[in-house]
Amino acid sequence: MANISFYLFETSQERQVDSACRLCRKLLKKHPKIWWYCSDQTLQDELDEALWSFDPQSFIAHGIDQVHAPVCISAQLPDQSDWFVFNFNNQALEQIEQFGHIIEIIENNEAAKQLGREKFKFYRRLGIEPRTFKL
Repeated sequence: MANISFYLFETSQERQVDSACRLCRKLLKKHPKIWWYCSDQTLQDELDEALWSFDPQSFIAHGIDQVHAPVCISAQLPDQSDWFVFNFNNQALEQIEQFGHIIEIIENNEAAKQLGREKFKFYRRLGIEPRTFKL
């Protein structure tokens, strides 16, 4: 059964890009393969730039479509199931059994919250009870 986690910003105005960098740095200590699934080229560039500048003390190795990097940013989904997938797209992932863990980060604004609700309902319809972390 797939693991799906929602990180819901209820009070913080932190942006999805920044929170993804922080969470990624933490997860890389335990899981060396993280995939940032993002079909928007502008957001891909923003994520790439954020990983370059996020923490001057500890660089996070990454690349766009670099499948051998610890963090891969791509408009495609990974072929292998051992990736933790951050979903930066507006739709929930249907291929839930393919991945070790799916992560959804929901910013504290009404549009993001509505998308998050739709994704949450979708996963529940598939029989999965996502975990929610309120931040």
